[in-house]
Amino acid sequence: MSSSESGPVEDLPAVAPQLRALRRRASLTLEVAARAAGLSPAHLSRLETGQRQPSLPMLLALARIYGTTVSELLGETVGDRDAVVRAADMEPAGAGGWTYWQAGAGGRAMQALRVHVPYGTQGDVVRVHPGEEWLYVLKGRLRLRLGDTTHLLGPGDSAHFDSLTPHRLAAADHDGAELLFLHTLLQSPAATLCLGPATGHPTMGDTP
Repeated sequence: MSSSESGPVEDLPAVAPQLRALRRRASLTLEVAARAAGLSPAHLSRLETGQRQPSLPMLLALARIYGTTVSELLGETVGDRDAVVRAADMEPAGAGGWTYWQAGAGGRAMQALRVHVPYGTQGDVVRVHPGEEWLYVLKGRLRLRLGDTTHLLGPGDSAHFDSLTPHRLAAADHDGAELLFLHTLLQSPAATLCLGPATGHPTMGDTP
């Protein structure tokens, strides 16, 4: 994924066992899951064996494909699917330079996150997948590319779009950007047939 994946993320919990178990629970082969996420099978295999650590965008993509949440991929649990998430319970997690906080309970059809996007990451990664995304800029400025159009969003600006539209996010300022982020999760493995990188764009593939 270029510069955001120059090495393993030390503070990310070991996700390898969960990645493999959830892929199998979704009845997906390594090849099908990798293609849906825009990864090579070899790269996904290294993620599942703990030889590589995924970035947050990869975790989001895999969560959609497996019909689950990032918190479940990380082995986290939310007791009794509480409707209220207290600020004191929102522990930060890091992946690929991104920082995120769970802003909603797991096991739902949507996932809510508060996300810090650092400067200079994901600028060359285009994502395409079924569903919808909504984001609201809390701090900083965000470059959002939708199809062939780039939007510069500041605090208080929001976007709501069909995520089959090729899209990418990048912080416009050196201090990064902080967002509220909401996205739908895939509930059927059959929907992964619609997933894949945008033609002619870089993907979340195998990187040095």
